[in-house]
Amino acid sequence: MNYLKMKGKIALVTGGAQGIGESVVRALIASGAVVAILDHNAAKLDSLVKELKLQGCNVTAFPVDISNSKAVNTVVDLIEDDIGPIDILVNVAGVLCMERISSLSDQDWEKTFAVNSTGAFNVSRSVSKYMIPRKNGSIVTIGSNATRVPRIAMAAYAASKAAATMFTKCLGLELAQYNIRCNIVSPGSTDTEMQWSLWKDENGARAVIEGSPEVFKIGIPLNKIAIPSDIADAVLFLASERANHITMIDLCVDGGATLGV
Repeated sequence: MNYLKMKGKIALVTGGAQGIGESVVRALIASGAVVAILDHNAAKLDSLVKELKLQGCNVTAFPVDISNSKAVNTVVDLIEDDIGPIDILVNVAGVLCMERISSLSDQDWEKTFAVNSTGAFNVSRSVSKYMIPRKNGSIVTIGSNATRVPRIAMAAYAASKAAATMFTKCLGLELAQYNIRCNIVSPGSTDTEMQWSLWKDENGARAVIEGSPEVFKIGIPLNKIAIPSDIADAVLFLASERANHITMIDLCVDGGATLGV
């Protein structure tokens, strides 16, 4: 028996070609879902989908920039027409800009919000318009534990993720009458390319676990960095019927790094 009851459900995952997004895609497929993947990186997207199709997985690639609302609407219409009604949306796509505020350019700020905030808005708006008349659906947005405490050199990222988090909660409130649940999973440090880009050397993981007092960042009480599947497991739970009475929640998966705040 499928514990999470995903068999035959159609899921759309943004940013699904790598990192947490890829892990979410693989977890959904393993649970029986049909998956449509959106990602701006056409090469990585094509490589992943070819691999999954060789394994017999029901998955389709859609190279798209989610900050472009017209492109998003076109792709969502195509999925609904050619694949079927979208049951699950997972907003994973995100970009990271590490700059202190005094050094942030207009372009850095705008790009970060364009993907992390506006991108989640574009896809959620487009998909929810189809979900509303069906009175069914589940939307999960990947936030960040950086929305809970200030971070040095992470103003753009933290603020954009905070915007996406509150947007998802407001969306959940508006869509509750249609039996559509909207939740957030907020990872902490996770073993992905985005995390690796922050490390200065091979001791990067240990430095993250131990914390950095000079940038006001505590360590990780569980003494380990998350792996992408840790985040995917939380996403699958909230997306599934096992979370049938849960909406507008922000589930933090960070090994205790934000001390439950």
